[in-house]
Amino acid sequence: MKLKCPSWLALLLAGGGWVTTSEALNIFPDPSQGAPEPGKLEAVAVPNPIVSALLPDLSTTMKEQLTVKEAGFTLIPSLILLADYTTFQQDEANVEQVGIQDSAWEARAMRLILRGTVGSSYKVRYLVAGEYKGLSLDDRYPWLLVDAALSFPLTSSERTRLEVGKMKEAFAYEMVGDAANLPHQERVLSPFFQSRNVGAQVTHLLENQRMTFRAGVFNDSRFETGTYSGGDWQVTGRMTGLVWDNHEHKHFLHLGLAGRYNGAQDDLLRYRGRPESNVADNFADTGRFAADHAAHLGLEALWNRGPFSLLGEYTQAWVSSPSAGDPTFKGWYVTASWVLTGETRPYDRTVGYARRVVPKSRWGAPELVARFAHVDLTDGAVDGGEFDRVSLGMNWWASQRWKLGVTWGRTWLDAEGTEGEADSLLARVQWIF
Repeated sequence: MKLKCPSWLALLLAGGGWVTTSEALNIFPDPSQGAPEPGKLEAVAVPNPIVSALLPDLSTTMKEQLTVKEAGFTLIPSLILLADYTTFQQDEANVEQVGIQDSAWEARAMRLILRGTVGSSYKVRYLVAGEYKGLSLDDRYPWLLVDAALSFPLTSSERTRLEVGKMKEAFAYEMVGDAANLPHQERVLSPFFQSRNVGAQVTHLLENQRMTFRAGVFNDSRFETGTYSGGDWQVTGRMTGLVWDNHEHKHFLHLGLAGRYNGAQDDLLRYRGRPESNVADNFADTGRFAADHAAHLGLEALWNRGPFSLLGEYTQAWVSSPSAGDPTFKGWYVTASWVLTGETRPYDRTVGYARRVVPKSRWGAPELVARFAHVDLTDGAVDGGEFDRVSLGMNWWASQRWKLGVTWGRTWLDAEGTEGEADSLLARVQWIF
């Protein structure tokens, strides 16, 4: 029996370039490494990484000592630690809207990551990441499996790959990139994407490294309900391109277009989101309402010139729900940043997003950040509320591993006919190995 190659796969294979290369596209990049140089597919470890003059750290050679490199097998361990303290101040109207928001410490992330390759001539990449939740007294299970995925090359150039398992969907710049790389501390467009999902997706990088494509199909219902009968299918796609790229002067413009089909589980959908906080209650929440599916559109842009950058996203969701008047929800934000000591946030052409700031001095690199965001989950017969938020903050990139940040923000919430205000102050300590 002959298998016919689908037309979309044939196009990807044709564009993949059947040229053997010593490098391979790494779609599971090491969070402790920077972006690859133009023309390269993988980042090269810095021989003498910057060590903070003020913060203690492990030996710069310890990661290399823990890395396994054998014939047919490699293993690279990583560890991400994020600790937050968030405090709130609310007016009476906001307390009536969402209740009292308690100030709290949080182990935002304690994540152990194992990545590497299996095989010699045909290398399969793997990624396994677990989140430690043992510090939460309410959590019965101390470990949560965050990622578990395999990546198979579809072309000899390995610029076209197939990933299967539990992973991020290809939608929204905020989600596709690592949170530790973003200038702002927390995401705001969470109502429109799912953090992790189970499925398969194809990734393709053009030979000139000016465009990336990723598309996938996901459904985690089998693991949650034991069956696929309830629907809950998601289909996502993301395309990015560099409109211009002056690597020497750190001047580039990235544009992205993404789409997402969001299937309803048991004919119900729900959209909800927090105001850039992981400990606050949902300020905007539609509750569950009858719906068949929704179509999401995402637009993204990142302009960078040396130490200055502007990052913006716009997302809109068209919901198929006749009983609710087929509502339309939307959200957007604009983030501006300035690294005072002149460093830049390097752009990774292989995956279509920018990585974190790497300081040139042992005294680190301070970064000023300003952001305005808007989320609107009210339309038709659905009143999920809408909020505007402005935030100002500073990140101190103390070394390649350490970052300390603080962000003040004010949120104006309009929900159920009332308007309330809430201020928050978030302090973060971040260490990546």
